[in-house]
Amino acid sequence: METTSRTGPSAAQGVPGAGRAVDGYLAAGFPWYGLDEAFSGPRWLMQVASAADGSVEHGSTGHGDEPSYRAELGPEDQRFAVVVTVANRPVRRSPDGTGVLEATSVSSAAWLAGSGLLSRTWPTQMERALRQDWLEQQTGIAWDLADNLHGDGWSTLSLPVDGTPTDFRYRESEYGWVLAGAAEDGQHIGAYGRGMSAYGLGFAVIGDIESYS
Repeated sequence: METTSRTGPSAAQGVPGAGRAVDGYLAAGFPWYGLDEAFSGPRWLMQVASAADGSVEHGSTGHGDEPSYRAELGPEDQRFAVVVTVANRPVRRSPDGTGVLEATSVSSAAWLAGSGLLSRTWPTQMERALRQDWLEQQTGIAWDLADNLHGDGWSTLSLPVDGTPTDFRYRESEYGWVLAGAAEDGQHIGAYGRGMSAYGLGFAVIGDIESYS
């Protein structure tokens, strides 16, 4: 997806002077999704991404432990779930304005969730050069999987979205889990996590996105 980041995780972590991380979310013309009220843990903002024309295309909200790369806190010790909301865009302009891009879809949400999981669970003990090769290889696999949601790498998992049972495509790996589906309002929902079971989760429209900041 041809998008650019609008806000970063530093603001969500409370860095003085980092600005209002929520502003990018407030600029979106679609509702954001997060875990429903059954989840009582910490909630935090991550980042949004915009298209060439400046419209917000997708973004993520975090729940649980904020992923950390500190050596004393390995990925296996962290419990988090990230929800990705992807705007329903039947037609999108290319960055140079000369053409159109493919419509957003559940596969878009699956790809963003899969790549997001990898970016937060890569092996910290791996050498830097090998780490980049690993990330490129695993990212390619995540793309192939997202492009074939009905393949053997996925199963179906029904979870509530605003109280309505909704079918998601779901898969697990040694790094965590990824799922993707569509809400009744047409937006695409992706999610990924580690240390928190996906089976007991529920999703809902976020009534006040500023509560995450």
